[in-house]
Amino acid sequence: MIKRRINTALISAVCLSIAACGTTESNTPNPAYETYIGVGETFKHTHFQDITGRTVDLTQQAGNKLIILFATWCSDSKRTFSELNASSLVNDDTLTILAIGREENSNSLTEFAKNYRVTVPLIADEERKIYSQYANKGIPRLILLDENNRVVKTLIGESENIIEQVTWN
Repeated sequence: MIKRRINTALISAVCLSIAACGTTESNTPNPAYETYIGVGETFKHTHFQDITGRTVDLTQQAGNKLIILFATWCSDSKRTFSELNASSLVNDDTLTILAIGREENSNSLTEFAKNYRVTVPLIADEERKIYSQYANKGIPRLILLDENNRVVKTLIGESENIIEQVTWN
């Protein structure tokens, strides 16, 4: 009987961790993923302060931009950063990459940067003020912007090799 309870608890924990990146709100009746910004629309946020105190102004950044909305506890987010690190995108001087940690603070983002070798600016979004303007749930979210900060494409990074889909064509 005890072994059965342990097995049931383990199976439940695995199922919860697989679905965990969708939302942190247990009372939500699991609505469909919604994206609140579409192709051609201008990204609303242009000025940020990263966790090191540096100001990032997207209006002053030439070229394309990649915005990653993520959480440090999410396995899909971790995989996305591993894929990003293995890609040529992190070394592209014509591309600005910015990562916004949903419900994260400077301490959790600093630790994440160290553990996952993140070199792009990290922005804390502790109260989900930024994230909630672009989506209802689902992380990581990748928003590709052109040189004028208009959306070219949005992606939900819950599948492997999501970085391969990051193209501005």
